[in-house]
Amino acid sequence: MIGFAIPGDLNAPTGGYVYARRIMDDWTRQGITHRIVPLPAAFPAPDANDLRETAALLANAAHPLLIDGLAYGAFPATLAEGMNANVLLHHPLCDETGLDATKAAQAFETERAALVHARHIIVTSPLTARDLIARFGVEEARITVAEPGLDRARAAPLNGNQQPHLIAVGSVTPRKGYGFLVEALADCADLAWTCTIFGAMDRDDAEVGRITAMIDRAGLRTRINLHGPVSPSDLSNAYDGADAFIAPSLHEGYGMAVAEAMAHGLPIVASRAGALPETAPVARLVSPGDAGALAIALRDVLGDTALRRRMGGESFAFARARHGWDETARIVAEALQ
Repeated sequence: MIGFAIPGDLNAPTGGYVYARRIMDDWTRQGITHRIVPLPAAFPAPDANDLRETAALLANAAHPLLIDGLAYGAFPATLAEGMNANVLLHHPLCDETGLDATKAAQAFETERAALVHARHIIVTSPLTARDLIARFGVEEARITVAEPGLDRARAAPLNGNQQPHLIAVGSVTPRKGYGFLVEALADCADLAWTCTIFGAMDRDDAEVGRITAMIDRAGLRTRINLHGPVSPSDLSNAYDGADAFIAPSLHEGYGMAVAEAMAHGLPIVASRAGALPETAPVARLVSPGDAGALAIALRDVLGDTALRRRMGGESFAFARARHGWDETARIVAEALQ
């Protein structure tokens, strides 16, 4: 029996929760028994009461125990010590954009001290594994890479010749870099296009307000739609109706939405941030946070139907070589055993 400790709402439409749901679905199909241990939603910023509640919940949890890094990274060393827990880490908490230097340093030290006591650490990209070794001093033998699986999909038709439709997917938070996307699209306002951003809008009210204001100031309210989250089937339909996928993130531990877009045969324009160059080596890559470079790349893609179709074909072919979620679930389960 695997105990999987996860903070907050498991049904939330973010990459980390999608990963957790998909591996548990496949564990069920593979006959691997597991139990969810719900942790307080306050993580990664728990107070003393949250930490006491967490200690009590984990004291009687099933073993092997797997703890989501959104919680474990905020554990004080006194809580992590002696737990002999495994950790599922998507990216270090200190790399979340928007932290000032002091808070980022504190987050790094807290997470580094907690990881010393982890039995094993499962990461979702080779980049995160290298980062843990180089920056956090974690031994390579304690790390397993289990990249997200990828479902097969049909290739999008890329029919928007006269007015290409762009999409981006991810929660509206500073790390996703949507402000730079709005700036870049404002520079392309003379071209025909529309853009929809799908993602949770309840993670950072200040960032949602900032992006909304930027869209209004640029006069792009009728062209950029902050849609909010959608169901997996509706998101699949959105990929099918798009002409290109944009990922302006400032950091990604993997980039699951980018991989999904490639599975649908979409051309990708992405920042050269975190694991994105490895997740999407066929993408048109630009420097993270560089709205001017992003605008130049978007102009190329928006203005050339043949280029979009060629890039989409490269995406589709690359995605076809990726393994499915059954393999990801198997790798995680074997690491825990």
